[in-house]
Amino acid sequence: MESMAPNNAASTRATEVPRLRRQTVANPPMGRDERRAAGKALRQRAPHESHAGWSPAAARLDPVAQVIKADQGRIANLVPLRHSRMMASPLTFYRGAADVMAADLADTPVSGIRSQICGDCHLLNMGSFATPERRVVFDINDFDETLPGPWEWDVKRLAASFVLASRCNGFGRADQREVTLSCVRSYRERMAEFATMSPLEVWYARVDMSAALKRFHDPQSVARAHKQQARAASTAASEHHFPATAVRRDGRAVIEDAPPLISHDAHSGLGEGLKNVEDTFAAYRLSLVDDRRVLLDRYRLQDVAQKVVGIGSVGTLCAVILLTAEGKDPLFLQLKEARPSVLERHLPKSAYRNRGQRVVEGQRLMQAASDIFLGWTLGHGQKQRHFYLRQLRDMKIKPLVEMFGSSTMSDYGCVCGWALARAHARGGDATMISGYLGKRDTFDEAIARFGVDYADQSERDHAAFVDAIRAGRIEGAH
Repeated sequence: MESMAPNNAASTRATEVPRLRRQTVANPPMGRDERRAAGKALRQRAPHESHAGWSPAAARLDPVAQVIKADQGRIANLVPLRHSRMMASPLTFYRGAADVMAADLADTPVSGIRSQICGDCHLLNMGSFATPERRVVFDINDFDETLPGPWEWDVKRLAASFVLASRCNGFGRADQREVTLSCVRSYRERMAEFATMSPLEVWYARVDMSAALKRFHDPQSVARAHKQQARAASTAASEHHFPATAVRRDGRAVIEDAPPLISHDAHSGLGEGLKNVEDTFAAYRLSLVDDRRVLLDRYRLQDVAQKVVGIGSVGTLCAVILLTAEGKDPLFLQLKEARPSVLERHLPKSAYRNRGQRVVEGQRLMQAASDIFLGWTLGHGQKQRHFYLRQLRDMKIKPLVEMFGSSTMSDYGCVCGWALARAHARGGDATMISGYLGKRDTFDEAIARFGVDYADQSERDHAAFVDAIRAGRIEGAH
């Protein structure tokens, strides 16, 4: 496993950071004061101001060509749908083009402090869900690209996503800047708090959703969020009996088709369906700890169907698996293909042979509480696809960002910055990162300027992508 321990011989470029072999944070060789001072000293190599702004390199890769390359290995009849979803707006293009930004970030300054990072950190890859103790928390919820790397990359990608979302909502330049500053300021201030905590205190820390909502200023937004939570809790309770997404047919529970999102598609790559899933289920079971295996063994596999999810994941092999206990109590699992992280082209490759395990271990490290059925497996057949599994729903709530006014967007940015700081504090050295960030707002201002400039770049990339579809260079859904 690769290490997220700080690299004392810091570099100003991520690609120059030497490969570290363990993915656990080693006992720090220095005390807290020394680590804080070491982080502060790294500002000489990568000053806060060096993060400001963005301009493309002369030899920057063609973003459309990168999208086409990322289409390779996907389910062919779903690729046009992926393109159409990316075409909808600069923000949807941004969400589907994590590989484009990863290549751009590889040439940006970094402090040299490493952490486990999300790799695709944007404002819609965060949300609330229920912990195993049934508390509702707010956290990062997508780890398909996770890898040890520069923590700045997550902060920059999150910041630019707030600029793009603000533009989609019609905010002026001043509000765009303030929203982004709120997010980065929250990250810096929360990291300073985590830097004073013991390792166990950091590990137990979580962003409780009820506490987060108390920080929102708009009563309508708070009321809307409470309604979402109540609806999610009600749905979860009803599905303990029997869900609307399943039916009984010939005495057996099966998943109801809802094309194009859920279907028993012969072209999906699931092949013989249940037989393939049964063959991979044994390996998945072994990835769980013993008590979870006992729980899983009380269920029996009933059906499997293809599911289309997200934007960046469209065309990868995703499936819904229906299991029941005693023939009536349902459990839905989501099986999702894990491809190589887009960061691996610019950072040391994952130490895990199974890419599903890379996702799972990164998620367990960064999340305050992970799904009890989170595990990984390997598919059968010629392609040997890698997968991870988790519950399909567990009171998961996506933020209604498109309905946010500028005040609510700023409040949401504060919560996102808080969640990201907590994740990096678990997977890295909070004291050293905080020492680098300092108490002043120079880093915040620099990242806000980067976010605006990179959002401009994403708009140009989106326009080029739309032109490529209209010119027939790539295909969109009809």
